Amino acid sequence: MPEPRAPAANDVRLRKPLSDPLDLPRWPQGFAPRAFQPADAALLHALLAEVFDDGTDGPFETWWPRICGDADFDPALCFLVCDGGGRLAGAALCWTSAFVKDLAVAEQARGKGIGEALMRHVFQTFRARGASHVDLKTNTIDNAAALRLYRRLGMVEVDWRG
Repeated sequence: MPEPRAPAANDVRLRKPLSDPLDLPRWPQGFAPRAFQPADAALLHALLAEVFDDGTDGPFETWWPRICGDADFDPALCFLVCDGGGRLAGAALCWTSAFVKDLAVAEQARGKGIGEALMRHVFQTFRARGASHVDLKTNTIDNAAALRLYRRLGMVEVDWRG
């Protein structure tokens, strides 16, 4: 796995041990998971750009080749959730090394349990693949709501290098 970017101030690495009991995801009414297809890449990029709004991923034309060309990328580990109208409401983009690169929920879909269901789905998927844990990076200040979710899901802080 490529090393995550060097931590910024208030960044932490969190881990979910997959030996813990795992609850199945409960998808909110009116939302459903679906498989990622290459044609979804632009929609995924737009969601990430909207949610993170930090410009670090750059334009789609440079982002997508970098993502799909990464040795740790597997399209089967990109999980999408759509609303009843087929619009992308959330996504979890994971690396094969059991690292959640990005978890994003569209603003209008927040507070419904989509992020929690996505993370539970991620945990189940990596357990089925034989992983012992799932890691991610978040910021304790800029992403306080997500941090509360991750801790509620049993994720604990580990050393930055894992």
